[in-house]
Amino acid sequence: MPPPMPEFSNSVKLKYVKLGYQYLVNHFLTLALVPVIITLLIQVIRLGPDEILTLWHSLRFDLLQILGSSFFVILLVTMFFITRPRPVFLVDYACYKPPASFRVPFSTFMEHSRIILSHEPKSVDFQMRILERSGLGEETCLPPAIHYIPPTPTMESSRGEAEMVIFSAIELLVNQTGIKPKDIDILIVNCSLFSPTPSLSAMVINKYKMRSNIRSFNLSGMGCSAGVIAIDLARDLLQVHPNSNALVVSTEIITPNNYQGKERSMLLPNCLFRMGGAAILLSNRRSDRCRAKYRLLHVVRTHRGADDKAYRCVYEEEDPEGKVGISLSKDLMAIAGEALKSNITTIGPLVLPASEQILFLLSLIGRKIFNPKWKPYIPDFKQAFDHFCIHAGGRAVIDELQKSLLLSPEHVEASRMTLHRFGNTSSSSLWYEMSYIEAKGRMRKGDKVWQIAFGSGFKCNSAVWLCNRSVHTPTNGPWVDCIDRYPMHVPEVVKI
Repeated sequence: MPPPMPEFSNSVKLKYVKLGYQYLVNHFLTLALVPVIITLLIQVIRLGPDEILTLWHSLRFDLLQILGSSFFVILLVTMFFITRPRPVFLVDYACYKPPASFRVPFSTFMEHSRIILSHEPKSVDFQMRILERSGLGEETCLPPAIHYIPPTPTMESSRGEAEMVIFSAIELLVNQTGIKPKDIDILIVNCSLFSPTPSLSAMVINKYKMRSNIRSFNLSGMGCSAGVIAIDLARDLLQVHPNSNALVVSTEIITPNNYQGKERSMLLPNCLFRMGGAAILLSNRRSDRCRAKYRLLHVVRTHRGADDKAYRCVYEEEDPEGKVGISLSKDLMAIAGEALKSNITTIGPLVLPASEQILFLLSLIGRKIFNPKWKPYIPDFKQAFDHFCIHAGGRAVIDELQKSLLLSPEHVEASRMTLHRFGNTSSSSLWYEMSYIEAKGRMRKGDKVWQIAFGSGFKCNSAVWLCNRSVHTPTNGPWVDCIDRYPMHVPEVVKI
């Protein structure tokens, strides 16, 4: 037998070939200008004094030309500053940390399930299988009303949870930033499933006695991606209101949404959703530029609601016994994949370097013209972002995005650890993940962060942040007493 051919990938370092290609394409203009500048300098050095003097005289202008040129330049600069978008800064944010007394270990959760669903052993077994594979840990928390047997999801207890989560997060943020509640110009509260009257935003205004001319908004029914929608709304408002700041509160109130029936598709949220909330302070003031942690670069929103399957894949409805719950479709992951594809197609040209965009374009042309069966080129988003905050909706969501975006375990570490420690906290999960990265001391000036969230409707929304200054390891926050234990290995199946 002839000797086997050497492995090409081992004999030639393709990694370095790709790095060289990326450097060449991404710095093409710089590399092209360098020889031009050197040539011009050599020509200038070769010129004699008389030639230089002649050249100088030929460049002289009269006073009218100078005034006209100056006016034109000033006009262009003024138009640039007037028409360009106002920068939006994230001054700081705070995440709510539930007390230890609210924790729900697996054994407690299953014991309550066996008592509440004593006549439905199959439903109990189903919940146990989901919990074993969920990626959640033993320290996730549920509100007090859910700890009762049976649960007591009254309006009073629901308001109590909302006040506890929202007020705690806001007070932490006020202490961190020093801002006074009466100085807040814009208030946005997003909570998908609990929408009382008066609204949650009115509840905040009443608690902190905010100004009567505050611009307040309350977003409901928009799912786990509503946090990015709230950021987008705040950005639009800050574009038209100069010298203003905006307080965004993202949460989900669990108390009134605990399903007590036996439909399996509706029992899933009981196993995954847990308490959580975050308060974020945004500003367009120049005085906040230096102290702000991040600057908002892009927000990209994708809505698949025109498709019937996508619209109904996360659906609040009554079961045959009249009990209200959130039904999760079996097609959820496939629909999420389509929404993600649309979203990254839009965000790619905004963030990807030229080298990745060229490869993607060549792949697209090749599939359209030569062979439709060619494997599509997946852009390397690691070239555009330093950190990834993927909505901690469940282990399957994180696994699918890691596979689709070709991410390493380190890139999805914040998402997995947030799911393990806090569970699915809906729209606020992105901020627990951002806090994890900061607690690990990994956030440096110039780093780019990609937040990706999914929500009912069906929606996929993205926000891109630029780190404005190196963030020191916080001395408070949700991870302060446990960050040393993370990252930890989370088994595929945890036997209960």
